[in-house]
Amino acid sequence: MKHGKKYVEAAKAVDRTKLYEPNEAVAAVKKAAVAKFDETIEVHIRTGCDGRHAEQQIRGAVVLPHGTGRTVRVLVFAKGAKLDEAQAAGADHVGGEELIPKIQNDGWLDFDVVVATPDMMGVVGRLGKVLGPKGLMPNPKAGTVTMDVTKAIQDIKAGKVEYRLDKANIVHVPIGKASFSEEQLLENFNALLSAIQKAKPSALKGQYLKSISLAPTMGPGVRVNNAKY
Repeated sequence: MKHGKKYVEAAKAVDRTKLYEPNEAVAAVKKAAVAKFDETIEVHIRTGCDGRHAEQQIRGAVVLPHGTGRTVRVLVFAKGAKLDEAQAAGADHVGGEELIPKIQNDGWLDFDVVVATPDMMGVVGRLGKVLGPKGLMPNPKAGTVTMDVTKAIQDIKAGKVEYRLDKANIVHVPIGKASFSEEQLLENFNALLSAIQKAKPSALKGQYLKSISLAPTMGPGVRVNNAKY
């Protein structure tokens, strides 16, 4: 894969053979973010899990102390008093059954997170083929299927991020923007790693976190020393 001049220059400053301490990795990844826009800093964690086995799945959510730096649009499926509650809590869109054709037929997807009350999951389930592949399906483990819609919305708006294994058993999570201070990124990184450690499946034998790296949207990855994790 051919990279541009900026990427090549940024990559020269990163030692690919070195395992950086978390604070060094954060400093290096900020320097490697040289695009003209405010790049997202992502953590990539290769695990020893086998996601084909349900008992080795990892899925959950954590509120990052300094948020992600992006505005998140929340859609809430609810009915009755919970609709008003969701609106009051700052949901961007609220509704019920009437939203199904809009999403299914019109391709409306102007939202980043979907929250649903448990009594609406029968309705939301009909959108599985649309929301599932995009990772938008509400899930109790991620706190997006709940009667406490106020807390769910507030957490999401405050910087709650979801983590889960992809098909290659890797977890990819944004922890902020390149414009964040090193301290903010490091605190977000530590909060995420703490949550991932707690989510270790009891059925897993062998090494849990095989490798950790930090990378900006357009720049090279920086490998993190995962000995203490």
